Amino acid sequence: MKESTESDPITICLNLTHSLLQQEIPTVHHLKSKWSIARVKLTSLQTHLTDFSTEYSTSSTSNPLSLHLLHSISQTLHDAVSLAHHCQSTSPDLPLGKLQTQSHLDSLIATLHRHLNDCDVLFRSGLLLETPAFSKREAVRSLSRNLIARLQIGSPDSRAAAIDSLLSLLHEDDKNVTIAVAQGVVPVLVRLLDSSSDMKEKTVAAISRVSTVDSGKNNLLAEGLMLLNHLLRVLDSGSGLAIEKACIALQALSFTRDNARAIGSRGGISSLLGICQGGTPGSQASAAAVLRNLAKFNEIRENFAEENAIVVLLGLASSGTILAQENAIGCVANLISEDEGMRVLVYKEGGVECLKNFWDSAPMIQSLEVAVEMLRYLAMTGPIGEVLVAEGFIGRVMGVLNCEVLTVRIAAAKAVYAMGLNGGNKTRKEMGECGCVPFLIKMLDGKGAEEKESAAMALSVLLQHPFNRRVFRKDERGIVSAVHLLNPSLVNLDKKYPVSILVSLLHSKTCRKQMVAAGASVYTQKLVELDVPGSKKLSDGLGRGKIWGVFARP
Repeated sequence: MKESTESDPITICLNLTHSLLQQEIPTVHHLKSKWSIARVKLTSLQTHLTDFSTEYSTSSTSNPLSLHLLHSISQTLHDAVSLAHHCQSTSPDLPLGKLQTQSHLDSLIATLHRHLNDCDVLFRSGLLLETPAFSKREAVRSLSRNLIARLQIGSPDSRAAAIDSLLSLLHEDDKNVTIAVAQGVVPVLVRLLDSSSDMKEKTVAAISRVSTVDSGKNNLLAEGLMLLNHLLRVLDSGSGLAIEKACIALQALSFTRDNARAIGSRGGISSLLGICQGGTPGSQASAAAVLRNLAKFNEIRENFAEENAIVVLLGLASSGTILAQENAIGCVANLISEDEGMRVLVYKEGGVECLKNFWDSAPMIQSLEVAVEMLRYLAMTGPIGEVLVAEGFIGRVMGVLNCEVLTVRIAAAKAVYAMGLNGGNKTRKEMGECGCVPFLIKMLDGKGAEEKESAAMALSVLLQHPFNRRVFRKDERGIVSAVHLLNPSLVNLDKKYPVSILVSLLHSKTCRKQMVAAGASVYTQKLVELDVPGSKKLSDGLGRGKIWGVFARP
């Protein structure tokens, strides 16, 4: 069959398909079972080509992607005609030999199958129905669909060019990431992780970029263990850049308990600690960030102990980049939050000195949040708390208790609570003399419940020392602010801490009057009903004001 050079590609392909189905295949004498499979593929392909002709006739010949696909199909069909001619030989022996001809036919069937998939991808993409874009968002949406389709069809070179273009698009703007995710880029990227090494590394980079935008994280989580396993393999066999990008993606995936367990059970912690020791500066910081997330889960901490993680993390906290140090300190803090044995190990491995060096060299207040948390947990073990006081950490905590960063203030107040609870009266007085009580009173009026509660926690311990009670009483805001925290309508705040503050001041007639004037009596009845610790004592103290007045100290 001869084709007209003036025919459009759809017509060429339809004519070739018709010829194969009606003339060429029915007259083959060799490998008939194979040709019957090819016939099924060609029949399906003919249906797709008819759709191109009837529903997408204009866009099919104007869209570069569909035009390229049609030319590729045309070439395959020409090859099929040529191969059919070989198999029409009446000679017992095939001109190319049976094995070679069979191999060519298998390759033809695989190529036809790929064309069918490519047609499906192109039809589902909606690209052939698009109208010209009149806004930037529409243009990005159209480009995203185009690139997603190109990632699934065409030659390896074409797909490589598409992933490069996609990376450029994603890095332009977070909104571009959101649009690409909405168009379905994530499942396509995950399937591409089975590609060649160069393509795989670029795919990991694209997934990494998606993971940095909130709208993409849920889509990545939905891919489950398949994505997780691919990324974990990159940790052991990828290049330095690919490892760093894989770690960034794992940060977004390691917040869930199930994924944390999966990472721990698949040797991920060992791989990540290895990167902390010998990776590039960027990959060290990212690996430590993943470990920091994993260390939040109790069931994973045993894996850290088995891998001697404390030594590695403290080493990174002493020598890595600022971000690597911060993540390493944060990971250590999570590991020791509920494990006294781990705290002792951190102390023995030089953790206090490491913490001090990081604290004193941190470039930003925000970086100190993890350091304050590590201090708090170390202080929970009494003997270590004494060392922390001797090393000047009371002054360091006071330095951030009044800072502008909310999370750091909250962490500092909780650290004061831990140091005061386990450090005894000497430590409580020293913290009071450093001026922390007024700062904590100010925090009682903070914007969020967590800030209010953390301040009340710290004050409930500090006011066990008479010096701090005197300081508290001199501040007009103190009692009123503490009473306001008793209000049952203030949720997510443990009432036992403000109750403890007020109970410690019941001996003073003046303080009792201030409490009653601020409405404490109204609140205490409800707190007694809720069985809040100390509330009965506070209620009785306020109700027996006259009796208390006889014994009150001046």
